[in-house]
Amino acid sequence: MSGRRNEGDGTEARDPADLSSALGVAINPEVLERALTHRSYAYENGGLPTNERLEFLGDSVLGLVVTDTLFNEHPSLPEGQLAKLRAACVQMGTLAEVARELRLGSFVRLGRGEEGTGGRDKPSILADTLEAVIGATYIDCGLAAASDLVHRLFDPVIERSAGLGAGLDWKTSLQELTADRGLGVPEYQVKDSGPDHQKLFRAVVKVGARELGTGEGRSKKAAEQLAAEAAYRAITAEKPPDQNQADPERTELDPDPAPDSSPALADAVPAQPGSAEPSDDPEPAPGA
Repeated sequence: MSGRRNEGDGTEARDPADLSSALGVAINPEVLERALTHRSYAYENGGLPTNERLEFLGDSVLGLVVTDTLFNEHPSLPEGQLAKLRAACVQMGTLAEVARELRLGSFVRLGRGEEGTGGRDKPSILADTLEAVIGATYIDCGLAAASDLVHRLFDPVIERSAGLGAGLDWKTSLQELTADRGLGVPEYQVKDSGPDHQKLFRAVVKVGARELGTGEGRSKKAAEQLAAEAAYRAITAEKPPDQNQADPERTELDPDPAPDSSPALADAVPAQPGSAEPSDDPEPAPGA
């Protein structure tokens, strides 16, 4: 099947057969073409069927496979943490990045309006189309083939997500980690290069005066996430600060610190026998 030209704007979506080969799944050409048909193209070409029903189906298939994987691979995690991990795996930004790795945007059939506003790289369109392709795989090839496809595309995502902190993404997890260790708030610097339709973003994250991570991506958000992941891994690889080390501010806040835990006593020189200074105060009466 040849690529389909978007009438009036001179652009052409790539041949879906190339996508089928890249996915390693022999999807019926008509079903796959529908999965790649955005509503903007359908409306401009006489009301063709869109990919929205397949997207609805693919969303459920993706959620089922990811949930099953997390449930079986992390038997000790509570329901709340499993839910957070699943959310990190199937959120729109994550799906869009998986779609970019497949160059899925180049296969989507778009209308003139969406094409002119960079629709081929819009996270929402990429995520929806990827779900539609998963739905098409399920409809045409069955659950086993759809599950295999999800595993090939998302097992690396699941593995990375399992390394996250309590947050749903690397930026949140990094901020929680730096706050917990008293390192300060992460700061991101992002620069872009390349033409408007194919920009590349490079992010650098600093914590205090230290540059701890860099990342590159097709979107600012993706670059920041990769930089945050690098910084998170760099910090966790370091020896954490001594939890028994005193915090000067805590001394001022605690009115009656226990003698053994007082930061002020930690650096004190132990008194020598017989060196106590005499006191002029009378000895308190018993029971006082």
